[in-house]
Amino acid sequence: MAELTQAAQDGEAAVRAAFRQQAEACAGLGSPFTARLCRLTAERLAPGHGRAARRVLAWPDDPSPRGAAVPLRLTGALHALVLSGRAPELVAVYPPDVPHGDEALWGAVTAALAAHDGFVFDWLDRPPQTNEVQRASGLMAGLLHLADSFGLPFVLSEVGSSAGLNLNLDRFAYRFGARTVGAADSRLTLAPEMRGDLPPDAEVRVAGRQGCDLNPLDATDPEQALRLKAFIWPDQPDRLDRLSRALEIAAEYPPPVVRANAVDWIAARLATPKPGRCHVIFHTIVLQYFPPMAKAAFAVAIERALAAAAPEAPVAWLQMEGDGRHPGAALTLRSSAAPEPRELARIDFHGRWLDWRGA
Repeated sequence: MAELTQAAQDGEAAVRAAFRQQAEACAGLGSPFTARLCRLTAERLAPGHGRAARRVLAWPDDPSPRGAAVPLRLTGALHALVLSGRAPELVAVYPPDVPHGDEALWGAVTAALAAHDGFVFDWLDRPPQTNEVQRASGLMAGLLHLADSFGLPFVLSEVGSSAGLNLNLDRFAYRFGARTVGAADSRLTLAPEMRGDLPPDAEVRVAGRQGCDLNPLDATDPEQALRLKAFIWPDQPDRLDRLSRALEIAAEYPPPVVRANAVDWIAARLATPKPGRCHVIFHTIVLQYFPPMAKAAFAVAIERALAAAAPEAPVAWLQMEGDGRHPGAALTLRSSAAPEPRELARIDFHGRWLDWRGA
């Protein structure tokens, strides 16, 4: 029994450490409110706060941001209660009205946990799912580079698409410094802070697109759209506005996303060459969630396609992934014409800035 008690204590300590780690990440990514909420939860969440709280504190596997991301599951559930209007006590202390002390905020959180225990408990079942629209700035910069290199229309294959909003990237407008590219009349304009050079001035044409996800979301379903919005940090209204605009575009142009395992799906997508097209496989902050064997098999499938591609049907692999370096994430490219990995840019994890180096 003592051994079990120690195991439970160790598990709870890991959960609290995960909330502190998430607090640091949120602070670094410009969300002081979510950082504060995570710190309070690390310090104060107790089994007496309900069944959902006990589930969080006794999480059976890795609760960290690179594991089950338990802190984001809980903060997402609370934000969903705010966005849906289910918890007026939380609405009163959430952004934009945040001149409240820790006692008021935590009092509202515990009241919401008590009143909506079943909702929060069920919400914890599924991992966080985001569709960070501003990351499309890096993807578009990469496509501009490929358009300049190959001069061909693109077939896009996105892994880990979520609701597939970034499959509509050619339907957004982009402001790269003084240059605007993309759909000039789009209801969504992305304007990251530009560092370094500008990407090439080229024309991006999309001839086909599809994405896959283990748990795809339907961007036209209000409940699933709420789930996407809930994982936006509540003190970042600009991100929420971009997401809302992208959802409006998706309502007009529903992204084609299938439920599939990434390894099997990409192998099938790559099986048929696409003459006169450049086939681009892309993903953003996805590989860290792959089991090691799946990650290796995924890479092998793409590397084989790069090696086998004919000049008239080039293949490219565009990745925005964390690499343990700072600042931000790496935007890297491999193509059948240049198979060695090349870092095109560093980019903020939420796409707030883009340091282009690929020109």
